[in-house]
Amino acid sequence: MGEKVAAGGIDLTDPQRYRRKLRECLAGLRRLLDEKRFDRPKNLMGLEIELNLAGPDGLPRMMNSQVLERIASRDFQTELAQCNLEVNILPHRLSGRVLDQLAEELRTGLGYADRKAAEVAARIVMIGILPTLAAEDLVASNLSEIDRYVLLNDQMRAARGEDFQIELEGVERLVSTSASIAPEAACTSVQLHLQVTPGRFPAVWNAAQAIAAVQIAVGANSPFVFGRELWRESRPPVFQQATDVRPPELRAQGVRPRTWFGERWIDAPYDLFEENLRFFPPLLPIRSDEEPLAVLDEGGIPSLAELVLHNGTVYRWNRPVYGVADGVPHLRVENRVLPAGPSVTDVIANTAFYYGLVRTLAEEQRPVWTRLPFATAAENFDTACRRGIDAVLKWPRGRSGGLAEIPAVRLVRQELLPMAADGLDAWGVEPADRDHYLGVIEARCRRRVNGASWQTAAYHHALGRGLDRGAALAAMTRRYSELMHSGEPVHAWPVEWAPRPVSAGRG
Repeated sequence: MGEKVAAGGIDLTDPQRYRRKLRECLAGLRRLLDEKRFDRPKNLMGLEIELNLAGPDGLPRMMNSQVLERIASRDFQTELAQCNLEVNILPHRLSGRVLDQLAEELRTGLGYADRKAAEVAARIVMIGILPTLAAEDLVASNLSEIDRYVLLNDQMRAARGEDFQIELEGVERLVSTSASIAPEAACTSVQLHLQVTPGRFPAVWNAAQAIAAVQIAVGANSPFVFGRELWRESRPPVFQQATDVRPPELRAQGVRPRTWFGERWIDAPYDLFEENLRFFPPLLPIRSDEEPLAVLDEGGIPSLAELVLHNGTVYRWNRPVYGVADGVPHLRVENRVLPAGPSVTDVIANTAFYYGLVRTLAEEQRPVWTRLPFATAAENFDTACRRGIDAVLKWPRGRSGGLAEIPAVRLVRQELLPMAADGLDAWGVEPADRDHYLGVIEARCRRRVNGASWQTAAYHHALGRGLDRGAALAAMTRRYSELMHSGEPVHAWPVEWAPRPVSAGRG
């Protein structure tokens, strides 16, 4: 959600004045771009992971404030609901042993957090959607006690004017309504940041959009929502519907949802920020005292606070980010495609695959997005969410640029993994790390196993051992948590075990 927001900070009396301030910020961004004021390349990447809290019974625990108090580290922060946390890894340079360094930092941090959570009978679970979450868990009273979440919920409810509805059909069907945005908290993700120059930004963003479906196919980890087996990666459609402030009439008119894939390849980073202002009304119209154009006139660097806050309420799967560090502005592409988990090794393998592949695709002489229609990239994304590791995607083939249908696992093994390896080489990543983590992706594809396929197989195994739906989901969640903390990648996890029901109530 980004910035801390004071509860009394919203002034709704003059929306025109606020829009004018947003336009001034956008003009300030244009000037910064035209004057080439942005930071030079530093090959910097960043990593954030949203986490869940579950008890020994596998059920969600609404106690992030107690856990955070015990963790007592600024690396861990609140997220939307009281069953969520977020861990932030400091930026690293993409070179050398960075992948193993990230893995070690994550293992250390998550291990420490899990030990502290155990003091209040909870565990850290890194998963796209906690399978045991129920609709009654995600209500306004279980939102984290942070002003910005309360304000965002109030504004989104007011904009929609009626209950939010989640309706999704996969293996089973789910229809659920909510008076708040709390169901958004079911969706926990990995966010990968890459600092880029304005000149490289369009190529990196376009490349990230083109491979979003592939990321989902190999990394899907969210097959259950409120006890129902749905899509292999149910998180994107759930997130979209949980944040959809459009009543049916506006949807019928073609108004864009605030969570969206996009609708075109871009030529400049300015395009995305300009679209945000053109298509989406502000949800948190909070004005700062800064006058961005005056700051520029005086030779300074504006924070563009209103533009940044507004950008944080438009949920693109690849989001542009403007920031200022040590008085110098920079741009980042924030990749928000991947679900959390399953293991640290899996997260770092997904990270290696993304950064390597984006580097190669962004530097191709004939880029993939010149041969892949944007609408097809969006269709691929939807297909991958539905089918996961079994998805068949449309991809450009040969010099003609025609599209062919190809299983995602074959596309990855035959074409994209070599590209990712070349990209990691270009970053200067240690070959041993490159081979180890890309080898995890190759093994997933060869065995056709990812987090989603393991969850569903383990769940059906538990059902076959005589457990009912609720007990099977809880037993699978407990087993997932054990294996996640073991450190082994998901393709090596055994599906069969002796599940046992645990008697527990929701308190």
